Amino acid sequence: MNEIFELGIAIILFIQGLGAWLLAPMKLATFLGYEEFYLFVAPAIYWCFSTSLGLRLGLSLMISGSLNSVLKMAMHGPRPYWLDPKVHPYSSEISFGVPSGHAQNATVVWGTLAAWLRRRWAWVAAGVLIFLIGFSRLYLAVHFPHDVLLGWLIGALLLWLILALEGRLMAWLGKMKITEQALAALGFSLAMILLGALMRLGWSNWSFPAEWAQNAASAVTQIEPINPWALSGIVSNAGTFFGLALGGLWIKSRNGFDVSGPAWQRLARFLIGVAGVALLWYGLGAVFPRGETWLPFLLRYLRYALVGLWITGLSPILFIRFGLAKPLQS
Repeated sequence: MNEIFELGIAIILFIQGLGAWLLAPMKLATFLGYEEFYLFVAPAIYWCFSTSLGLRLGLSLMISGSLNSVLKMAMHGPRPYWLDPKVHPYSSEISFGVPSGHAQNATVVWGTLAAWLRRRWAWVAAGVLIFLIGFSRLYLAVHFPHDVLLGWLIGALLLWLILALEGRLMAWLGKMKITEQALAALGFSLAMILLGALMRLGWSNWSFPAEWAQNAASAVTQIEPINPWALSGIVSNAGTFFGLALGGLWIKSRNGFDVSGPAWQRLARFLIGVAGVALLWYGLGAVFPRGETWLPFLLRYLRYALVGLWITGLSPILFIRFGLAKPLQS
């Protein structure tokens, strides 16, 4: 076993040796780093507080998630419990381990929120959350320390790029017609998928160690077989990215909507919005076929694009119709 993996295993065993009392808070911290959690936070912000911030969070998350999936394939590193049965996994994952998606996405999402708030306490709170989310992945034995460190580093670089280039990118897109902007969003989303497919193809001759699969299969928490070369995650992120962007462009062309209002209106918008997400996400998910072939990929892309379109475009129109929001004045 490589020395860096041996050191990582020793660190994880030490952390787990601190006691079972950490399990509940570590599971809570790791829950705060799941993409599914962010996909409720970002829409809530979009519907109830700030459309620009909510859209920015959603698009940044999809970019970060797609990049993380590609980098995982490029580095194809194991999870700790795939490599050494001495560690006890309190969670399970089907993808490769490095870099940590939780650490990377947390840095991008909470860093974006802190940058928007422009308050010292916001950066402190974001830093604490980012650390706890990354640390929880060590306790749960789904990541090595170097996975988390690299996730934090890549997330910080991506956050810096987003904050540095956002103004120029928006100015460039602002010179385009809305149809051209929509096509640019579509092209970018398809490029995400293509990059993942090319990465998988490039490593097609690499042999997945049988020991990793055996150790993962014997782990009591492994609900489904590991499938680290799956493209379904990238397809989901790409579809959601396009849907969010398309809905954002559409509602902007209709002068947007006012997120202000009494608490009951905001709560109603959130509940209706979440109900729509659940209907599209779980409803279509139960009907559409799953798999790693072109038809399931196409339907998955469509499903997640509809979810994104509902969040940023369709649900605001419904809010206005029901008197839960007002259109902005042109």
